[in-house]
Parts: sequence; structure tokens; C-alpha cells
Amino acid sequence: MTGHVLVAPDKFKGSLTAPEVAEAVASGVRGRVPDAEVRCVPVADGGDGTVRAALATGMFEGLPVRVTGPTGSRVRAEAAVNEDTAVVELAAASGLALLTPGEFDPLAASSFGTGELIGAALDRGVRTIVLGVGGSACTDGGAGMLAALGARFLDDAGKPLAMGGGPLGRLAEVDLSGLDPRLSDVDLVLASDVDNPLCGDGGAAQVYGPQKGAGPEEVRALDAALERFATVIDRATGKSLADSPGAGAAGGVGFGAMAVLSASFRSGSDVVLELTGFDRHLDGAALVVTGEGALDEQTLRGKVPAAVASRAAGAGVPAVAVTGKCSLSARQLGAGGFSAVYALSHVQPDVRRSMCGAAALLRGLGEHMAEDWL
Repeated sequence: MTGHVLVAPDKFKGSLTAPEVAEAVASGVRGRVPDAEVRCVPVADGGDGTVRAALATGMFEGLPVRVTGPTGSRVRAEAAVNEDTAVVELAAASGLALLTPGEFDPLAASSFGTGELIGAALDRGVRTIVLGVGGSACTDGGAGMLAALGARFLDDAGKPLAMGGGPLGRLAEVDLSGLDPRLSDVDLVLASDVDNPLCGDGGAAQVYGPQKGAGPEEVRALDAALERFATVIDRATGKSLADSPGAGAAGGVGFGAMAVLSASFRSGSDVVLELTGFDRHLDGAALVVTGEGALDEQTLRGKVPAAVASRAAGAGVPAVAVTGKCSLSARQLGAGGFSAVYALSHVQPDVRRSMCGAAALLRGLGEHMAEDWL
């Protein structure tokens, strides 16, 4: 065989992390072709798994921090840092996965812990902070994050508001004079593949609020609160970014990061592929293996397996996908740059058994790939 196999999958949500998926596939390939050179480069799209992907490169070290969770309890979160860059994952501090369904609190959930994680990164003296957003439990426009970094949000009596998106409906003034001065010396990159605006039919509350436990009345209240929040922030900053792509990411954290912290919005997939040195590993590859828990139309709208397949196609390298299940047609797969797909559902139709035994099933698929391609 000429060239190496590059295994660059995202996580199988609820089953395996991206590094576990990569190792299972690599084990299968090596089992069939013992002398194959296999490089594992786990990836993510800016949401859950972004820090893990950075750590898997060996170029970052973990930075464990105790922070305030989305509903106020203390949680353990982790960032990834090196000499110049920190990777901060909102889901680790303010994510929905930190709560059980009975703990969802759409009006009061806050991004405060994400701000604490950013503060811990500032303490390490980094020059760039990558803020990966996705999977948030809050719809607070990033107000909690900003409060942790020194901003104050006041009602018409000059009293501080309680945490969460709901109280923003009473926001009268924002005081940004206490923001951590170190923020002005840092480049903040908002890594997300969500391009929703902050408010309205396609906004943070309307689209994602129900996933966080918000009923119809709460969705309307949160949308109105975010609109008020944007008006007050616009007045304080002289910017008007509520309709910008990404403003609605992570319950509006995208808006707070861009409007107040001057964050630049970039595709989460592209940012992570750069962090992991994907293009360097792609050079000289004979085959690329990517994938995620489900391949569907969302995959083709900028999710990381599609980004991997696109880059592989640009380099003239075949890309195949592993997945739990695939609902894409052969035409869609071909248009997305995938040469073939290997689905766990083809081997084990029972979803529960497939998820529980995913590692073993992926090893078997790795063997089949080696037979087919190597």
C-alpha cells in the first residue's frame, strides 16, 4: 500500500467519543492490514468534543477548572491550552448535557461558567482563545459569560439582574467598564456551524429554546428578552450585530461574544481542522475515514464529516464514512464527497445493541474498509 490511512471522525453521540471511534476503526484496519500506517486525528465541529480533539493532537494540555454550571451548581470543566492558544468549550461549562431533563431551567440557565473558563484561559497568558459553542442549556445572549468577565446588567432601578435569559426582559442598562482589561489583548474566535440570528423566527429562542425545556410562552418571553438585550448592547457598543450569522449560536452567546468581546465568527469545522493539523496529515494519504453518529442532510450543511470529505476530495484522496445510520442517498453521498459509507445499522439493526457495542462493530467495519480499499 502506498500512503497512509487518515482516520478523522467526529463523536458518535451517546455512544463513543471521537478518539474512541478513531481508535476502533484504526484497530480494525490494522487487524486486516498489519503493516498499514494509520493516523488518528479525531475532529469536532466546535461543539461538544472540541477540547477533546485539541488534546488528542498532543499539542495542548488540559486545564481543569471548577466553574458555575448552567443552573448554579459547581461543575468540573476542562479547557485545552498551549503557550499561545486556549480552546474553551461552552458545553463543558454551560451545556445541556450537564443537566437531567428535570433540571432544565430555560429562563434562568446561564452562561456564567463559560465566562469563568475564559477567565482561566486569560490567567494562562494566551493570545488566542477559541470559543467552541454548541449544546448550551442557556438562552441568555451571553450575558452570564460577560458578567463573569466583569460586565454588569442593571434594571431601571440600577439593581443587578438575576442570571438567565428571562430577567433580560427587564434590562435597562449595561455597564461594560469593569470588563477584564486582558480581553483587549486577546483574539477571540467564535467557532460554530450555527448561523442563526439572535431573534425572530430563526433566532436562538424560537429554534433552540424548546430543546432546552422552553414552552411556547417561555420561548416568546426569551425572544422578547433577547431583543431588549440586543437594543441595550447596541446602545452601549455602537454596534448592531443581532442579525449577523452566528449571533443566535448557543442561546445568543454568539451575539454577546461578537458584540462585546469583538469575537470573529468562523466555521467550527474549519477551526478544528486547523487546530488538529488535518491538512498536514492529509498530505500523502491513500484513504480518509470520517463520520459521525448519523449521516443525514444536516451533515451536508457544514458539519465536520462533510468538511473532511471536501478537503479529501480537493486533494484527490477518497473519503469514506463510518456512521451509526445513514439516511442520505447515493447521489447525496457522492455530491458530498463520500466514496462509500459503512453503517453500524447494516451490521446490527437494533439501535440499543448498536450503541452499546459500537466499538466492536466499528472494528469490524475497519476490517471491511481495509479489504475494500487497501
